[in-house]
This record gives sequence, structure tokens and C-alpha cells, in this order.
Amino acid sequence: MTRERLLSSDVKLRSHPFLLVQAPAGFGKTSLLAQWRREHLGRGAVVAWLSAQAHDDPLRLVQALVLAVRVGAGRPAFGSALLDGPVDSALEGTTTWLAELAQLAFETVLIVDEAERLPGESVEVLAYLMRNAPPNLRVVVAARAALELGVDDLMDYGQCLVIGASTLRFELNETLALVSGRFGSRVDQDVAARMHELVEGWPLGLQLALAVISSGNDPRTALAALAAGGGALREQLVGLLLANLNPADVNFLAKIAIADHLQPELCRAISESDDAAERLARLSRDTPLLARHEHGHWSHMHSLAREALRQRVALLPGEQQAGLHARAAAWLADHGFLEEAARHALSSGQKEMAYALAERGLYEAVMARGRYGAVFDWLGMLPDEELDRRPRLLLATAWSLAPSDRREQAGRLVARILARPDVSDALRCECGIILSGVAVFTDDPDRLAALHAPWSEGAPLRDQTLQQMHVNRSTLLALQQGKPALARLRQQQGPLSDSGLPYDYHRSWRELLVGLSYLWEGQVLLAEAQLRPALTGAEADLGRRAPMTCMVASLLATALLERDNATEAAALLANRLDVLEHSGMPEALLLGYRTMARIALASGAEHRSLELLGALHAVGVSRSLPRLCIASLAEQVRIHARRYRAETCRDLVNRIDELTADPTRMQAMWRRSVELLSGPAHVYEAIAAQDWRRALDLLEPADALAQQMEQHHSHIELLGLRALALDRCGERSQSLLREAADLAQTYGLLRVFRDVHPALEDLVLQLAPDGPDASSARAAPMRASAQRPNPVRTTPSMALTPKEREVLALLARALTNKEMALAMQVSEEAIKWHMKNLFAKLDAGTRKQVVQRARILGLLEGTD
Repeated sequence: MTRERLLSSDVKLRSHPFLLVQAPAGFGKTSLLAQWRREHLGRGAVVAWLSAQAHDDPLRLVQALVLAVRVGAGRPAFGSALLDGPVDSALEGTTTWLAELAQLAFETVLIVDEAERLPGESVEVLAYLMRNAPPNLRVVVAARAALELGVDDLMDYGQCLVIGASTLRFELNETLALVSGRFGSRVDQDVAARMHELVEGWPLGLQLALAVISSGNDPRTALAALAAGGGALREQLVGLLLANLNPADVNFLAKIAIADHLQPELCRAISESDDAAERLARLSRDTPLLARHEHGHWSHMHSLAREALRQRVALLPGEQQAGLHARAAAWLADHGFLEEAARHALSSGQKEMAYALAERGLYEAVMARGRYGAVFDWLGMLPDEELDRRPRLLLATAWSLAPSDRREQAGRLVARILARPDVSDALRCECGIILSGVAVFTDDPDRLAALHAPWSEGAPLRDQTLQQMHVNRSTLLALQQGKPALARLRQQQGPLSDSGLPYDYHRSWRELLVGLSYLWEGQVLLAEAQLRPALTGAEADLGRRAPMTCMVASLLATALLERDNATEAAALLANRLDVLEHSGMPEALLLGYRTMARIALASGAEHRSLELLGALHAVGVSRSLPRLCIASLAEQVRIHARRYRAETCRDLVNRIDELTADPTRMQAMWRRSVELLSGPAHVYEAIAAQDWRRALDLLEPADALAQQMEQHHSHIELLGLRALALDRCGERSQSLLREAADLAQTYGLLRVFRDVHPALEDLVLQLAPDGPDASSARAAPMRASAQRPNPVRTTPSMALTPKEREVLALLARALTNKEMALAMQVSEEAIKWHMKNLFAKLDAGTRKQVVQRARILGLLEGTD
């Protein structure tokens, strides 16, 4: 698999004449070197490949360099003096090699793999070579362990770039592409994303996981067994992670494995080892066990190894376990990591200290960093009497339960808080914000408005975090009232707090709500610009599957799909919908499921699209969110209307009408929110029945509401449907259609008409300046070229002449000498001459071997 992010032509790589690829085993160093070799050959450069050996003393290394250039350049006379005559020293030989290479009229790339095997004197030769390299030489060195080349000055001046393990780890999109290329649709993206998170992008771990999945019938079952802690694959992965470690290192890792995040001084305190910092640095460098964080000197241990090592700790005597946790608690508490310190204090048996730290730390963890999950871990460990004794614990717990599926319990905790004597107005306001959060996550905008009303003119809050949360509720209320610009204004006028942390959780809330306001308006270009950096920050600090991260990803995926970037949109939602089901805002959940359903429909998997919408309906039932059920049914109506399934659409619309007539849901704001969904559904039902006049009658009130609520995407969609209905009624519609198309272009909605109805898309295509026939004619060659397999082609290389490359390409198609002569319009004798040269240069004995060796050496690509 070609890794686009690490192409040798990338500006970040090609600007450095020297590259040092340094990572432990299993990170795909050699595979990357092979990719670069093919790329350089494709650009016509000579590639000299050298696999280092332990017996490569300096003189032998010089000889190996000569032979590598001879093979790569097809120059059997290169370096004859170095091989045939005496060489006084390796320095002299290297200088001669460099001088002769500088006289060659082509770019040369020297690749040295497994350089850690070289003796120290040979490493010095390699460093001398890099310092004195001519302009036509690029050098790539790969090594497992740290290689002391002594070229720090080249790095400082930007001539040498070090590519480490963090860069070589697969990113999620690379894993998704790898799985898709190998399994197609048999393994969905959720499974691929779970696999990526399990092995943390470790290339060798991915290969082993893929091997297990390919050997079974059910990828989900195989992956679940691996994640659950059983199976031969997990043991194999853990074995590879811990391979070749001495007992002292294993003992050190087992001690520090009790901590989720590692830092040199913390590891020294836990392990009581003076060399903890040096040991941690060495293990980070030489093994795939540890990955550094982006901020500071923190790192974390690979989850598979951490769990295996914690099992070893569990076998230690109780006193030793308590001592490890006590030392961790003391260090973390001294450095302000109160919630983590509380967990270790509880594990060490210091309950009073644990509860006191939890009271201080949990509220901070929730309010400053949004770590609601931390409270859930404590709920089963905190007695009720401790909660009542510690009001900040009560508040932290209520805050955490409000956005979860245990919202009723949050209300009971708020009641316990308000029942206490001497409750201040500030505390009452905070409780109101908590309950309004429950209203947001239960999709009850009218309740949100009622809770916000007493404090709408001014909240008695001094804490900037609480002030920001109050502004967030005001922002959501403005959106529900159909005022997205006002929502953004309220965010701009809110407090600008600075938490002092590298990541600000409440800044993510601001960016999320501003992005949602742009999506509300259909401004997908602005939404994407707002949400991309927010997602990057949330993923780096909170993790990929944190509720905040998943909500931002859902909104960004919606914007990207509207920009016709379905591949990235699907990757963003992979293995995240389940988090949204439990902890996501209803709007983020709705958009996530609907986006995935539309991606499936666009790929031709209508059955998968309907399955996803059925799942959305089920979530709406389980969470008592009828608007989600209505959204699911409305989207199903849209899908069936595309094929004019009138009876199916009629049944679905009847179910929507039953839900909207629910007497328990008669509040004005909620009803308006569902009318935005039910109105277009009735329009689609009329279109499915091809009752175009009725569709026109229904379009008017639906479009009026969309414009009133400033939902421009819906307005453009309904404008296009009105043009379609007028066209089917034989009336003029081009001006209306042109206006809709122009608005869609303005807002960046590249696929709005394609998602609405095929007939509408056909009408829009007819607006093209060249007409529909020209559009079809332009599309036909693209479809034809997409269906043709890649032809056999040779890559430019100095090892073969142009005529020899042409003969090689024809030979790969199994042509005879006579057929090749006819194709090239030369004599058979000329073909025989070229064939003789190919046999010699590729060291082959048969025509089949010529083709096979050419493929191995990267001289031949593609299939016929």
C-alpha cells in the first residue's frame, strides 16, 4: 500500500537531501523504503540499495556502495578502481566513490537499510559520506535503534530529517484505506476503526489483526475477542510488544503500568528507580510500547501491553500494590492531578484522602476538561453519605449525569442540592444550567426556554466556566428560535476564559455551537473552517471516542458530505455512532446517522441506508426522543420517493403524523422543530405518488417555515423541488431552478440536488451551458477510464535504455519476438539483442523471470 502522507515527493521530505528513518521493529521501515525506491525510479533517478550487515567493516562498506551503484545504474564499470585496485583507507575509498558519483549525469538515491547493524567505524564512514555528498546524491538511512551518526548539525540546518515511530504509525484514514483495499465491503469502517484504535496504528499489529480477520467468517466477532482480552492474536501482539526486553525492563514497565499517562518524574516516584527517565527514553526509542503526547514530556503505554502488565501487578502481594499506588497518588496530588491521584489513593486503601481529593478533583475534571466519564468510574465507589457530606461531589456527579442516559438521576441529585439550607442564587443558577443541559439532551427546547428565563437578563455567576455554559444555553435557545446569527453573536459576546491548559474544553463547545449555527444556515464552507481545528484539538486531548469529539466529528462529516467528500465524512463517523447514541446531543446524533445513511445510498447500498435509519428510529425510541424517530421516517420517505414508491411513502407519512399528534408533546418550539421535518416528508410523499399539483400546494408552507427558521439548505432543496413540480406540470421552471442552483453554489452545497431526487439532478444538468448531451459525453470517457484496468508500464530508470523498457513492457504482455518486432517496427534481430541485454541486466534465465525480476525491482508496474 502506498502511503500518500509519506510520498518522497512531498515537500516536507523532498526539501531534505538526507532522511533518517528510525523506529523499532514492526513499524514498516523497509516497506516505506521500498515505496520511496519505486517513486524515485518512476522519476528516472538511480536507486542504490544497500542492506547493512554486521561484518561490513569500512573497506567492505565502500565495496558494497560501489556494487549498489553498479546494480542500480546499470554501470558495470563504475568504481572499478575501488574494486580492482588497492585502497589505502576507507576515507580515501569513500572520497573516490563520491567523486566518481558526482561525475554521473543523473540523480542518485542511496538507501541504507538496517544501518544499526554496522560497526561503529562504518557508521562514521556513512556520516562522512553524508557530510560530503555531491548535489546529485540523496541519502536515506533506516535503523531500528538509535543510530549515532553525529550529523546533528545537518539536522539543525534543515538538511537531515528524522522520521520516527510517531510518524510511521498508521493514521485512521490509512487504516481505513488498507482495510478497504484488502476486504472491500466485507469489513465495514466501524470494524476497521476499532482495529486501528486497538493496535494504536502500529503497522505490524495491523497486519496481524488483518490476518486473523481474513481467516474468519465474522470480522466483528474476531475483533471483539481480541479487544476482550482473549485469543491467540492478543497473546501474539503482547508477545511482540514485550519481545527482547530484559527482566529489569519488564519489572519497571509493570510498576509504571498502573498510571494511565507517564512522565519521567512520575515513573521515578512509582518505581523508585533513579534511572527511570533514561530507561523510559530508551524504551520509547527502541520499542513500540510507548507513544509520546503532543504536549510536554508525557507519553502513554500501548493499551494491549498496559493491560497485560497490570495483570502482573495484580499478582503482587497487597502491600506492594498499595505502595505503588500510594507513591503515584502522592506525586500526582503534589502536581495538581487531583482526580488521578484520588483513584490511586483509593487503590492504596487511603479512603479519606481519596474522597477529599475526589471532591476537589472531580469537579475540576468535569468543569475544566469535560471528563464526565471520570465521575462514572466513581459512582459505584462513593457511598451516599460521602456525596451528602461533599456538595462539590454532588455537583460534579449531577453535571456528569446530565448529558448521559441517566438524566433522571441528575434531576434527583439537583433536588438534593437545592434541599440543602442556605442555597445561594449562584448555586440555584448553576443547578438551573445543569437541568437545562438535561433539557438539551432530552430534546426539549421548551423546557430549556423555561429554565433559562429566570436568568436571561443576567446570571449571578462569577466563575468564567459557568458563565460560558450559561452563554451556551442562550446560544442553543437562539438556534431553536431560528436565529443562527444571534446565536453566534451571543458566543462572541460571551466571556473569553483562558484555562491555561493546552486544550480548552469550553472553547470546543463554542466552536461546536458556532459550527452548528453555520450548518443550520447551510453555510457548509464556514462550518468546515470552524469545525476542523475544533476536531483536531478535541481528538488530541480528549481522545477519538470522547462525546465532545464525536459530536464535532458528526457536524464536520455533515459539512464534508455536502461538499461531496463522502470518503472523509465516512472516516470521521467510523466507530463513533455508538458514542453519540449514549452521550451525544440529539442534533449531532441525528446528523451523524443521516449522513451515514446518505453516504450508503450514494454508494448504491440502499439496504444499508435503510438499516441505518432504522437504527436511528430505534435510538429515538430507547431515548424517548420522538423527533429522532420523525427524522428517521422523513429520510426514509425521501429515499423511497426517489423510486416513486407511493404506498411505502404513504405509510411512513402516516406514522410521522401519529408521532406529531402526540398530546404529551404539544409545546410550540418542539412542534416547530418537527414541522421542519414533517413538512418536506409530505412533499416527498406527493412526489412519490406523482401528484405534482398537491406537491406544489405542500411546498409553499414548508418553504415558508424553512425561510422563517433561516434553514437555507432546506429552502434551496424545496426551491428545487418546486421547480421540478412546475416542470412536470408543464409550466416554466428554469428561472426558479437557476436561482436554486446559484444559491447552492454560493453556500458550497455541491450535492444537494443529487441527494434530493434523480429527476431534479437531471433538470439541473440541463442548465449546463453545453446542454445535457455534452455533460453526458464528458462523463462517458471518465466512466470508461474508471472501468479499464491499469495498463502495464515501465518506470523510467537509468538501468534500462528506452528501447529496453519498451521491449520489457511488451514482454510483460506475453508477446513473442515476432509480435514485438511488428509492434515496434524493428527487425526480430533487434528484439533478440534487446532481450539479451535484459537477461543480463536482470540476471534472469527465462522470459518469465525477466518480468518477475522487473516487477520486484520496481521497473514494471500495472497489470494488463
